[in-house]
Amino acid sequence: MGYEGVMPMQSHIERQVSGQETHTPASGGATKHGSRRGWFIGGAIFLVFAAVLVFGIFERVHTSAALRGETADLAVPTVSVVTPQKAAPLQEIVLPGNVQPFTQSPIFARTNGYLKHWYFDIGAHVKKGQLLAEIASPEVDQQLQQARSNLSTAQANLELASITKDRYQGLKKTNAVSQQDVDNAVGAYNANKAIVEADQAAVEQYSALVSFEKVYAPFDGVITARNTDIGDLINAGSNSNARTDLFHMAQPGVLRVYVNVPEEYSQQTTPGLIAELTLAEFPGRAFTGKLVRTADSINYTTRTLLAEVDVNNPSGQLLSGAYAEVHFKVPGQVSTYILPVETLLFRKEGLRVAVVNDSKAQLLPVMPGRDFGNTIEIISGLKGNESVITSPPDSIVNGEKVQIAEPSATPGSSGGKQ
Repeated sequence: MGYEGVMPMQSHIERQVSGQETHTPASGGATKHGSRRGWFIGGAIFLVFAAVLVFGIFERVHTSAALRGETADLAVPTVSVVTPQKAAPLQEIVLPGNVQPFTQSPIFARTNGYLKHWYFDIGAHVKKGQLLAEIASPEVDQQLQQARSNLSTAQANLELASITKDRYQGLKKTNAVSQQDVDNAVGAYNANKAIVEADQAAVEQYSALVSFEKVYAPFDGVITARNTDIGDLINAGSNSNARTDLFHMAQPGVLRVYVNVPEEYSQQTTPGLIAELTLAEFPGRAFTGKLVRTADSINYTTRTLLAEVDVNNPSGQLLSGAYAEVHFKVPGQVSTYILPVETLLFRKEGLRVAVVNDSKAQLLPVMPGRDFGNTIEIISGLKGNESVITSPPDSIVNGEKVQIAEPSATPGSSGGKQ
């Protein structure tokens, strides 16, 4: 009740008392009794007014104190925290790989001519030594015939020179001929012998060129390309014209998968490591391979280590040239931890995380490792028992007071039935 309500009431009562005194002057006892009653009523009204006033003041003081306390509580930020998770002892890394056949080669011609016939097209599986194509080169055939004729002439001359040499050597024993005649006969024999050897080499050369008219498979494999057709001019590269590659062959029984391993994993990626390959065309399947060798050198441009993984492919279902994801399980570092990426603070001093220590924030420098997208590996800077603040404000500083939010109750955590 305010002052405005109390004062009119008091004035009304005083007027009523005054009126009573005016209308009853004859009775002194009644007047005295009425005066006491008025004072009693006035005292009661004053006490009520005082009580209301004291209660209002007390309520205001209490409300002000509560407001100050609430304001102080709101000034301390409430944060959520997580505990670093220890990294697994075996870390899986996934890298892109290029699938290549164990052996692949273009098949070139070794003699000039025209393609007479081809016997296999792309996709054909052939055996080593199987005839792939024939080349018609009549000029080489004629050169072979000429070389053989020259060889026959040289052999005839050599035979005559041999007879002459033997005859002169026999006549020299009886001094029927001079030593000069014997020497001439021996020299003629040696010269004809050298001519025979040269002509024999020419015959073998042209025989080889004639044999190159037939193109054979150099190994067991599959034809991956045919770049010529019947009647095409075949150039063996004996002049300035480019050589003609007739076929391309690959050996898909064993595949080589080349992987560029980042430098940070180069020490753990050693020969003998088991790898698993996954390909988009085989969902839900994995193919096992083994790391057989590395380049033992870091590429200056990419800062990666070239590694080769061999995969058995007896059925040929894996195709050379395919793209594969290679999964390696490498030994992990013992002191590494995993944190959500939203715990990181990027400061000019370097990467930091905020931890809660005695209800105060503390900024710790950390060194990142691998980035997993939503989480990141921390190589150094943590012990594993810290309470790391998630999504810390950019304005947070060392020593700032914080309070940890209460964990939210999960559905069904209460003991009562739903």
